[in-house]
Amino acid sequence: MTTIIDVNNIYKKFGRPKSRQWWQKFGKNSANGNGAKPDESLSAPVIALDNINFQVQAGEIFGVLGPNGSGKSTLIRLMATLLLADGGSIKVDGLDPAEDTLKVQELINRVSVEASFFKKLSPMENLMFGARLYGLNGSEVRKRVVEILTRLGLEKRNIYNPMEEMSRGMQQKVAIARALLSRPKILLLDEPTTGLDPVSKREVQAVVQELKEKDGTTILLTTHDMMEAEKLCDRVAIIHKGKLIALDTPEALKQMAPRMNGHLPSLEDVFIHLTGDKLKEEQKDDPDAAQAIAKALTEALGQKKAEAQPVAELD
Repeated sequence: MTTIIDVNNIYKKFGRPKSRQWWQKFGKNSANGNGAKPDESLSAPVIALDNINFQVQAGEIFGVLGPNGSGKSTLIRLMATLLLADGGSIKVDGLDPAEDTLKVQELINRVSVEASFFKKLSPMENLMFGARLYGLNGSEVRKRVVEILTRLGLEKRNIYNPMEEMSRGMQQKVAIARALLSRPKILLLDEPTTGLDPVSKREVQAVVQELKEKDGTTILLTTHDMMEAEKLCDRVAIIHKGKLIALDTPEALKQMAPRMNGHLPSLEDVFIHLTGDKLKEEQKDDPDAAQAIAKALTEALGQKKAEAQPVAELD
């Protein structure tokens, strides 16, 4: 298969060390104006992506999972020409998003969870405006707008009503329609079904699957919905604290977590198994809270004998 996205040793951090404040000139034991010592941790840069490597194949649905703040959206923004990396490289169909920005933008489209619109305008007006940015216009484009929106489950009467009268879930469907309008070769979906009701979520998932099967669109999908990732993705990468900690097919990833009562674990079990270090931190600071978390987790994973396992065994 052909590699269409190549992420090579990518590194990204945010923030920079702050300059010394006036009170720091009087020695390390000097206090600030409130009588408290300066918080040195505030000056430390945040590493969003720490030498990430992976490849996405043409026509593949590639999932990226991770807790909040793990670097998923940062990765999407780097591919979408919205951020510059501090190290490493990304190639999108052989092009560098930093150097070949316009060419990359012609290949991709992006849907984010915080999509913006002209709220006084209708979905049709918003999408026609977006179409003109891609050099598209005319009656055929208007027909395509209606076709995409109705396929996503939007009623025709809502296509011509102001966006401000629509629910957040309906607005998210319009954001997805806007991304599909230009028929992108690569579609970057950053938590596209967040805020959607179960029916709308299935409608969007069906469209994503159809884009792969009928149009051969390459899709990179970030999500917190483990069932969605398991259903749609050919392969899944799990990112934690900016590091890539696992990458394989959903079925292969399930082999990484211990079996529950003889049953194969779900992708959610694997996710908790690989990223659940917060429980260990809680255990050190508050054993009672850790016990409560442990019980909740084990019950969620279907373990019937949670109380028989002491918290100390979680280390």
